[in-house]
Amino acid sequence: MATRGPRAAVIVLSDAERAELEGWVRRRTSAAGLSARSRIVLACADGGSNSEVAQRLGVDRSTVRRWRDRFVEARCDGLLDEPRPGRPRTVSDAKIKDLITATLESTPKDATHWSTRSMADHLGMSQSTVSRVWRAFGLAPHKQDSWKLSKDPLFTEKVRDVVGLYLNPPERALVLCVDEKTQIQALDRTQPIFPMLPGTPQRASHDYVRNGTSSLYAALDIASGKVIGSLHARHRATEFLAFLRKIDAEVPADLDVCLVMDNASTHKTPAVKRWLTAHPRFVIHFTPTSSSWMNLVERWFAELTNKKLRRSAHRSVRHLNADIRAWIDTWNENPRPYVWVKTADQILESIANYCDRINDSGH
Repeated sequence: MATRGPRAAVIVLSDAERAELEGWVRRRTSAAGLSARSRIVLACADGGSNSEVAQRLGVDRSTVRRWRDRFVEARCDGLLDEPRPGRPRTVSDAKIKDLITATLESTPKDATHWSTRSMADHLGMSQSTVSRVWRAFGLAPHKQDSWKLSKDPLFTEKVRDVVGLYLNPPERALVLCVDEKTQIQALDRTQPIFPMLPGTPQRASHDYVRNGTSSLYAALDIASGKVIGSLHARHRATEFLAFLRKIDAEVPADLDVCLVMDNASTHKTPAVKRWLTAHPRFVIHFTPTSSSWMNLVERWFAELTNKKLRRSAHRSVRHLNADIRAWIDTWNENPRPYVWVKTADQILESIANYCDRINDSGH
C-alpha cells in the first residue's frame, strides 16, 4: 500500500510487484526507460526522500518525484509508456500475422528464401513494412546457420570430464589443449597488396599462387595461455609423436600432463599408445566426436588465422613457418588464457533444450 502525506509518498511493494520490477531491471530486452523507472521505484521502496534517491541513482529529483507519483497512482502499469499521438496504423494485426506465417511456413517459387521485395509483392505490402516487421520479430530469411549434434555414445561422460578439467584443474598438473591445424597454405598474391587509404580499404588481388603447405601442432596451457608449437611438413603419427616428445621436454618433470584432444586416428596409433604407456604422467582426455568446440586451442587457432594468416602473403613454406613461429613467440610474451565459464550441467541442459526444439518443430 502507499500513503500520501506532506512529504514524498511512501511506497510499500508486494512480493509480486518487487519481482516484476526486478525482472524489468535485469531483463536485457527491457527498454532503457522502463529499466530506469523500475530502478527508481525500487530505490524509493527501500526508503529515503526524493532528493536522497536522486542523489543515490544520479538522476534529477523531479524525475524521481514523477515516477514515484505515477507508481502510487497506477502501480506497475504506471511505469509503462503511454500511447503517443501520431498517424494511425495502416497495417492490421491480421496482415502482420499473415506476413509472419508466410515467412515461417512458405518459400517463393523462384528462390529458397524470401526477400523484403518478393514478400512485399506476394502480400501487397510495402517493402519498408516487411522490413520493419521482420526486424521487430527477429526474422532474417537471408541468413542460415549450421549445426551438428555429436553421436558419441559417451558424449555426457566426456563433456563432464573435459569441463571438469577446465573448471577444476588438478593440483601438480598442467592441462594442455592439443590439436593440429593442418594444410596451412603458403599463399602469395599475384600482384602487390595496395595499402589502405582514406576512404579505401587495403586491397589484394583475387588471384594467388600456392607455394606449399605446413601443419602446425599446438598445445595451449589453459592456466597461463602460453602455447607450445611445432611445425611439420606432414601430418602423421610420426609428427604427433615428435610433438609429444617436445611437450615432455618443455613441461617440468615434477608435473603431470593432462592432454585434451580429439579422437583423430594419428592420436591413437600403436606407436602413440606405447609412448603414452611408457610416460604415465601423460593422461589423455578425449573430447566427444564432432565436438571440436570443446577444445580451447581451437579458439587460439582462430586467433592465429584472423590476426596473421588470412591477410598475409608468403612466397614459400619457409617464409610461412617463420611468420607463424614469430607470431607464437609474440603471443607467449603476453599470453591471454581463455576462461571457460559454463558448467557441464549447463551445457547438457542447453543441448537437451535444443533437441526438444528440433523435435517440437517436426524435424
